[in-house]
Amino acid sequence: MDAKNAKVVILCGGRGVRFHEETTNRPKPLVEIGGRPILWHIMKIYSYYGYQDFVLCLGYKGDMIKDYFLNYPTLSSDFTVNLGGENKTVIHNPCPENGWKITMVETGLEAMTGARIKRIEKYIDTDLFMLTYGDAVSDVNIGELIGFHRNHKKIGTVTAVHPLSRFGELRLQKDGTVEEFKEKAVIRNDYINGGFFVFNRKLFDYVEDEDSCIFERKPLEKLSKDRQLTAYVHKGYWQCMDTYRDWQMLDEEWIKGKAPWKVW
Repeated sequence: MDAKNAKVVILCGGRGVRFHEETTNRPKPLVEIGGRPILWHIMKIYSYYGYQDFVLCLGYKGDMIKDYFLNYPTLSSDFTVNLGGENKTVIHNPCPENGWKITMVETGLEAMTGARIKRIEKYIDTDLFMLTYGDAVSDVNIGELIGFHRNHKKIGTVTAVHPLSRFGELRLQKDGTVEEFKEKAVIRNDYINGGFFVFNRKLFDYVEDEDSCIFERKPLEKLSKDRQLTAYVHKGYWQCMDTYRDWQMLDEEWIKGKAPWKVW
């Protein structure tokens, strides 16, 4: 199987309650960084490595995500509309995302992550597929990630990352003098689930078509217990957009031209 045929599943259905400043009016994947939805940024990362077949798991305000992509050609290009007759629209400069294929699936308004994954099973027609969240960006090398997954021959691979501390880090001398202060320090002692998963189809045996099925609990815990989950350690950039403060930081990095996830 050519890995380039592998689909990229993106979880886009949550309510984003910790980011209510923006998600009251739109789904979190459509919150913009530098004028483009974070969902677009995530898809651009995968597209750069040649993966352009996406499956979006929709839920909360999923109609807005549908509208965004249905109107994407005209929103992203110059065009001419011929009113009357054929009502033909002519796109003058096709967007760089011209090769993207996007399947949008309604997976339930109140469904948890596991249920959403189970409900897109019928759209996965290859043994290998990728999965990530619709609110985190990274400079992870997708090609190396897939190679790692294949070499370890497990059902699943999770990208393990070091998170940024929410608090300033102090390095003190013995007399209490502050030797170093870092506002956005990386926590080096612990790894967390950074998303950017690779799975084989056997994953679907671990998730249930019940709204209450939380992927990060029973399914991943069972995979780990069965020794079928391995971790690809990513020491580079990773950042989720969980709060308003996270969004401000990401948007600022993009505006300054210092967005580490912009690999394209």
